[in-house]
Amino acid sequence: MELRHWARQCLLAITMLLALSAPALAQPDDLAALNRQIGQLYQASKYDEAIPLAQRLVELSGIRFGKESREHANALAVLGDLYREKGRYAEAEPLYQSARSKLEKALGQNHREMGQSLNRLALLYWAQGRYAEAEPLYKRALAIDEKALGPDNPAIGTVLNNLAVLYVRQGRYAEAEPLYERARAIAEKALGPDHPDVGRALTHLALLYANQGRYAEAEPLYKRALAIRERALGPNHRRASTAERSQGSVMAVPE
Repeated sequence: MELRHWARQCLLAITMLLALSAPALAQPDDLAALNRQIGQLYQASKYDEAIPLAQRLVELSGIRFGKESREHANALAVLGDLYREKGRYAEAEPLYQSARSKLEKALGQNHREMGQSLNRLALLYWAQGRYAEAEPLYKRALAIDEKALGPDNPAIGTVLNNLAVLYVRQGRYAEAEPLYERARAIAEKALGPDHPDVGRALTHLALLYANQGRYAEAEPLYKRALAIRERALGPNHRRASTAERSQGSVMAVPE
């Protein structure tokens, strides 16, 4: 599921940042060691085991760096991710809100980490069907990323996709289509026509067409996406076969 893929990538980036910020103490409460354990457990979907470690990470980062620090904010976000994965939304939300507030104070309103924080909170709202609250967060995250990275950076595609999925869930297909098209164009220009990210963008657009019964338009996009994935992974790879089966699906998820 691409939501989980995005969350894993974001969590790994945050844990790497925290590890680099922490001195190498080689002690049981070493932040770097905690981060490695949390990242490994998250990737293995062992959220119940990761949660007490993340709670300890929050405690230690507050002591070591201060409760208004960037590091403490990111530790709160890591714990929030784990709660979200467990469906503990009411516990995740104040952590995300607190992390966002601290990052805004530490880094300013337009820092890219602020965009990532907004995207995480929007994902939480999306998971609960709180689309009206998620939409302005995605839009602000997109504006931050465009300013920080430039309008044609491949990373922009993630927020474009997430906003498009939000529109699809509400039946706002006409608003979703140009976002998916832009994400595809950015990926193709930056990465080349045969990159797996282009295949994912084509799949998103094909799903949109399928949702509207526009099967004649969806089919060539599915076929091209499958060809890209087979070239990248081989025709017998598990992910390639999953892509082929997904031609029967009409559900899109945020990344």
